[in-house]
Amino acid sequence: MLVYRPSDLRTGHLLLALLLLASWEIGICQVHYSVPEEAKHGTFVGRIAQDLGLELAELVPRLFRVASKDHGDLLEVNLQNGILFVNSRIDREELCGRSAECSIHLEVVVERPLQVFHVEVEVKDINDHSPVFSVSEQKLAIPESRLLDSRFPLEGASDADVGENAKLTYRLSPNEFFILDIINKKGRGKYPVLVLRKLLDREENPQLLLFLTATDGGKPELTGSVSLLILVLDANDNAPIFDRSIYEVTMYENAPNQTLVIRLNASDADEEINKELIYSFSSLVSPSIRRKFLMNERTGEIRVNDAIDFEDSNAYEIHVDVTDKGNPPMAGHCTVLVEILDENDNSPEVVVTPLSLPVPEDAQLGTVIALVSVSDRDSGANGQVTCTLTPHVPFKLVSTFKNYYSLVLDSALDREKVSHYELVVTARDGGSPSLSATASVSVEVADVNDNAPLFAQPEHTVFVKENNPPGGHIFTVSARDADAQENARVSYSLVERRVGERALSSYVSVHAESGQVSALQPLDREELELLQFQVSARDAGEPPLGSTVTLQVFVLDENDHAPALLPPAQRLLVLVKDHGEPALVATATVLLSLVDSGQAPKASLRESSGSASAEAALVDVNVYLIIAICAVSSLLVLTLLLYTALRCSAQPTEGACGPGKPVLVCSSAVGSWSYSQQRRQRVCSGEGPPKTDLMAFSPSLPPCPVPEVETEEQSIGGDHSRKVGSTF
Repeated sequence: MLVYRPSDLRTGHLLLALLLLASWEIGICQVHYSVPEEAKHGTFVGRIAQDLGLELAELVPRLFRVASKDHGDLLEVNLQNGILFVNSRIDREELCGRSAECSIHLEVVVERPLQVFHVEVEVKDINDHSPVFSVSEQKLAIPESRLLDSRFPLEGASDADVGENAKLTYRLSPNEFFILDIINKKGRGKYPVLVLRKLLDREENPQLLLFLTATDGGKPELTGSVSLLILVLDANDNAPIFDRSIYEVTMYENAPNQTLVIRLNASDADEEINKELIYSFSSLVSPSIRRKFLMNERTGEIRVNDAIDFEDSNAYEIHVDVTDKGNPPMAGHCTVLVEILDENDNSPEVVVTPLSLPVPEDAQLGTVIALVSVSDRDSGANGQVTCTLTPHVPFKLVSTFKNYYSLVLDSALDREKVSHYELVVTARDGGSPSLSATASVSVEVADVNDNAPLFAQPEHTVFVKENNPPGGHIFTVSARDADAQENARVSYSLVERRVGERALSSYVSVHAESGQVSALQPLDREELELLQFQVSARDAGEPPLGSTVTLQVFVLDENDHAPALLPPAQRLLVLVKDHGEPALVATATVLLSLVDSGQAPKASLRESSGSASAEAALVDVNVYLIIAICAVSSLLVLTLLLYTALRCSAQPTEGACGPGKPVLVCSSAVGSWSYSQQRRQRVCSGEGPPKTDLMAFSPSLPPCPVPEVETEEQSIGGDHSRKVGSTF
């Protein structure tokens, strides 16, 4: 049989393999076997190669090996047939003590590529240990005066096996004085007690030799025995007795030293020295209990002497003897069962394992962010832990198993509002007062392209003087993107369109990065007064998002054209509108003809056809207008005269207040013409040049030379017009 045995270099190879786990493919599998303890060398355990899915031919080339942390030589693998077998003696009690479960954990490692398998081999208990007593002989001194039904505790046996193999029963050798009674210790096993059934007589039987046999529950069953040497004492007829044979006490852990546990009470029916009692721990009490508790031999008080920790032990069993001072002394016995109650003296422990960090802002609800596990060494309510999370955050804790939680996304994220969360997981137990522990989780929100670039306003108005230099900067557009990194990198471009017969890009351009808009050629207001176009802003996200802004470029006029006379007879349209409700409107077309100054002015008025009622209405309006103009003119003349009289009361300087040369001014109102004379009045102020302050109109001046006017009047109220020709 070919058996591969790990060499001293196996540990080094294993460490090297662990360092390469990040780049090698690792297979993880777990196989469970069982084997009875004390199995012989070569005992078949399992076909490990076959169960792990490995070919027999590749075991040696791939360096198949089995490793165990502490028990590497107990099991081995035959590399020729892939069978796991027992290599050396397996003692379950040596391996696991009194534990109910016992397993050997194996790590199976193969390389090329590296794979690690976990194998659990359960070691089954067999009944290979007999019950044993701590001593080969127990001596009991029993006065002859003890009453019937007196009880004498015996030291029980122990069995290194577990389960049914460790359940013991007791049997006493036949005799006429004692019977055996068994007392349960509340789940802590049983212990035997001798019960006196017949009075002793030291003179007839100074001593008795009995045998106590313990039998376990294994198949086949094993036994152990101890001899009981009973010395029958004379004299002191009454032994001290406790008021109870078993005392049950409960106390909290962490009690300070000298805390009273219990005060025992025993009595003796004898007199004088025979009733004086001494309390002491029984010889059955272990040294560890003697360190934890102190016994006052005079008062029977048991007090705390060392730290009492529930997590170390939750119960103590103390055997106490009370002895009188008689000769020979007599003793009584009791058992004190001390139950330790848990105090909330251990804070919970929280472990957070991050999984999906950072979290994209478009992550789905329910996405698991981290795993949370909690524990508490206390018991009962003190060990029941609840977890809470920082409030008002888009995350929540979901219980997945006892003391295990998942931190999941509970509501939508928006990186532009909150880009970082500091979460605190608080674990609190159910004690009173409760204890808590916290663990922090830093959650970064990763950006996605969910925001388009935005301009400050949807439209801008720009004024540019015509004849601008080519390539000159006229405006800068700017858009902001709330995203980050590439998702916020904005580029600009023109939204191409036609401007007349030419493309927009022949007039203006925009810089892709800075957003500067430049005019590519000089603009001519007479050709293009308004240039309206759009600029697009687009980010670099995937997919990209964008928006536009409208620019209205008004071309401002410059004095780049000489004046030119209008051609003869360019038509004028006159519109007259009153303020009535509803308003009435009349229009007239005026034809102007330029003539020499020596020629007589001619005017023709072409009357538009219309209804008689419309003509009458126009005549009434003209009359009202003439009356109003005359009234205003008269008022102005009176005001001028009064003003001149006051200002020129002093003798004016010659030439300062003389009338100026009259200028003829022509005025028309709704198809009729009136004449006025503009007078320049010089106002004397005593210093400085004369100033023109007022203008007066006089209807009595001769007619002014005016160009020939042909007026075409149209009425809103009718469908006819008339032409009137007149010379003023």
